[in-house]
Amino acid sequence: MAKWRCTVCGYEYDPEAGDPDGGIAPGTPFEDIPETWVCPVCGAAKDMFEKI
Repeated sequence: MAKWRCTVCGYEYDPEAGDPDGGIAPGTPFEDIPETWVCPVCGAAKDMFEKI
């Protein structure tokens, strides 16, 4: 699974780790995250992420 980077702050979403604090279980592909999810570091919208 691909990792995604926030273009605002550089946070990297790793699907293997997920975002448990944000309600995203480990193993969740970025494409399956709800559109309402935001970067846990800076609060940027999901559409501000790029595939790396």
